[in-house]
Amino acid sequence: MNIAYVLSPDKAPLMPCQPVIARLLLKEGKAKVRHRTPFTIQLLAQPEQIYTQPFTHGVDTGSVVIGSAVADERGFVVYLSEVQIRNDIAETMKERARARRNRRNRKTRYRPMRWLNRKNSIKQGRFSPTMKSKIDTHLREIRFVQSLLPITSIVLETGTFDPHALKNPEVLHNKWLYQKGINYGYANTKAYVLTRDGYLCQHCKGKSKETRLEVHHIIFRSQNGSDEEANLLTLCKTCHDGLHAGTITLKRTGKKKGTLRHATQMNSIRIQLLKRVEAEETWGFVTKEHRILAGLPKEHVFDATMIATRGVKPTFCTTSVLSKRCVSDGDYQQTKGVRSEQRITTGKISGFRKFDKVRYLGQEYFIKGRISTGYAILMDISGNKVALKPIPKFDKMKRVNARSSWIMLQRTMLNSSCSITSSLSVSTAKAF
Repeated sequence: MNIAYVLSPDKAPLMPCQPVIARLLLKEGKAKVRHRTPFTIQLLAQPEQIYTQPFTHGVDTGSVVIGSAVADERGFVVYLSEVQIRNDIAETMKERARARRNRRNRKTRYRPMRWLNRKNSIKQGRFSPTMKSKIDTHLREIRFVQSLLPITSIVLETGTFDPHALKNPEVLHNKWLYQKGINYGYANTKAYVLTRDGYLCQHCKGKSKETRLEVHHIIFRSQNGSDEEANLLTLCKTCHDGLHAGTITLKRTGKKKGTLRHATQMNSIRIQLLKRVEAEETWGFVTKEHRILAGLPKEHVFDATMIATRGVKPTFCTTSVLSKRCVSDGDYQQTKGVRSEQRITTGKISGFRKFDKVRYLGQEYFIKGRISTGYAILMDISGNKVALKPIPKFDKMKRVNARSSWIMLQRTMLNSSCSITSSLSVSTAKAF
């Protein structure tokens, strides 16, 4: 079962209704279609009596995926969505900087460097473009839900991460390591590893009679090996040279370099969201217990459901999950070729642009690439190319939605118990 969202003539959100009621209102000329995804109608006349129930918006915050759900006090869920956050901004900016530097070296070598005159780069207390995008994505999802439903309260699942404990779990058992650290009493990590191994080669055990000892990375740094002591080993120079020459093989497991980027970002996202949104705060261990008691699988959308219901076993009034993926707002590459001799068309080709949602052979896709001769490469919501033979033509497809800074598609939630109360169904129709 699906539901239709309802807006008043001044775009104020009202109670949702069943599709049959929305169809009758559209047929009688009392409403018009406002959005196709999710399906939303707008009344043409102000209702005589407006009846709304309190709704809670539950947000499972994240650095990669956001879960979002809306439920009333009895646990009836009327909105579900998952948002894929952009994590390619830093790499995209590096590519742009490389292209800009290449062009300056070729065409404008006489100009002085200007990288110090950009105000944003020297501004104090600023966020990186990646962080700004992630915070804005959370806020945009909250505003989007508030434009569809009469939200009375917001609950955010947040968490504070300890990067030191994530990097060194042993500090949870030995509290003194928080202040003194693993290498306390040693000049550096190399000195610690040499002392740990007893100043003895861990391969030949001193049989080579080599007096010079070296510290070896078990997983090479060129292969993303870590600089921590778990990936370091004491070897004599003879064994070390033989290892790199390929005559010696170590039967040791090392450690790759980990990243705490997402944990660090979540600490900042939590602070900024609580500053900018009037919301309550909950934590992951609470959500996990509620989700297990409700018998729901581990997914972001179900975590958000338990946040919205505040632990009440949910009853799903909709089987549709709104999948969203943030994309770039524009096409910044204007030319191709070593000398920028080939101009790239960033405008419309036959009325279509990149990331437009189109309907082709009864299915909805997104435009991944365009060919000026009248063909298009299509993709799914995850950005994966759809192998279609023959290559789709523009005149065989219909544009459903123009591109935006996020692309949106509805998918069906499987194995859900669906029911809807009469108060949700007919509350809007009472005015007519």
